Amino acid sequence: MTPTPEGYVRDAKGRLVPVSLVKPQHALESEVVRKIIGYARELSEQIARFKQHTFTDLSEFEALLGQEYGLTKGGKKGNKTFMTFDGLLKVQVQVADRIDFGPELQIAKGLVDECLNEWSADSRPEIREIVTRAFNTDKAGQINRTDIFMLLRLDIDDDRWRRGMQAIRDAMRVVGSKTYIRCYFRADCNDAWTAITIDLAKA
Repeated sequence: MTPTPEGYVRDAKGRLVPVSLVKPQHALESEVVRKIIGYARELSEQIARFKQHTFTDLSEFEALLGQEYGLTKGGKKGNKTFMTFDGLLKVQVQVADRIDFGPELQIAKGLVDECLNEWSADSRPEIREIVTRAFNTDKAGQINRTDIFMLLRLDIDDDRWRRGMQAIRDAMRVVGSKTYIRCYFRADCNDAWTAITIDLAKA
């Protein structure tokens, strides 16, 4: 980026504006935002380093276990729990699959719609609401996965419904996975675990 001459600032269109023409509230707003972003970048870098160090430390520990026992800790999906000897601190590593749905989902929708149309007034309104939400896409064009999984938990004695649920299961595609690190502490072994919040939205 071209250096900004002394006594000028650039506006949102890249034009040079004399500092004397910038309203005080706009200058103050810019200062506050730059200060926050500076802290945010530092924090983001710290979290990235924390995540990398955590994976490195746990991997080195597992390597030692592998040398000792010839096995690795955790299940085939990588879900693992590491705990201090006193039982007051723990770190969980969880691997969650990212699921998408194939063309079988439209077949499932047709079968479920047939059921709802035939049941008519006899169908419970809450089931119809779940079905409506499940197959409607959100603003990003994504299927409402939570409601799809709620449909799968419903035990309905209808052959078309069962075939529809099987079509949903056949439509599921694992398109990737994401690994989460969660840290917990408690003051006593009889206490409930308290999560150490790292997510800014949940702090």
